[in-house]
Amino acid sequence: MKYNRVLTLKNGKKAILRNGDAPDGQEVFEVFNRCHGETDYLLTYPDENSFDPDAEAEYLAEKTKSENGIEIVAEIDGKIVGTAGISAVGSKFKVRHRAEFGVSVLREYWGLGLGRALTEACIGCAREAGYEQLELNAVLENERATSLYRDCGFVEFGRNPRGFKSRTGKYQEVVYMRLEL
Repeated sequence: MKYNRVLTLKNGKKAILRNGDAPDGQEVFEVFNRCHGETDYLLTYPDENSFDPDAEAEYLAEKTKSENGIEIVAEIDGKIVGTAGISAVGSKFKVRHRAEFGVSVLREYWGLGLGRALTEACIGCAREAGYEQLELNAVLENERATSLYRDCGFVEFGRNPRGFKSRTGKYQEVVYMRLEL
């Protein structure tokens, strides 16, 4: 699946949204770890990353060749500042109509419209891939994210009040959301 788009952000800068590919492995690995260290709303902490730069490069190369999955990078001034992607929930008949979605952007680029652009790009790619439903999990208190997802058409279909347990010891309520495509 291929994706390439140039957009103008709220600050007037140009951003390129494109497929991440093998040569981006090191940089995407670093951005992943930075993003996961800058917020407590994502699933993992940087030290829990199961990839190294080579595994990331391989993953990106596979996604670029995939017909039903994608990993999109957001690039500003030649550097990657965020990623988003879709993956099949499974290959069995009963679940192959569903895809999972995730997005992360470096904190210094929040509020510029990148999260929305990456989300809309993934929604379009999910439709193009033939999925009927796109799903995500979000921490309830992450109001910026849940508001964005609702604005993009996602609806809540459940909650887990103790879905995440932060390293601070605090539980975080996880909201399950889906978008019918």
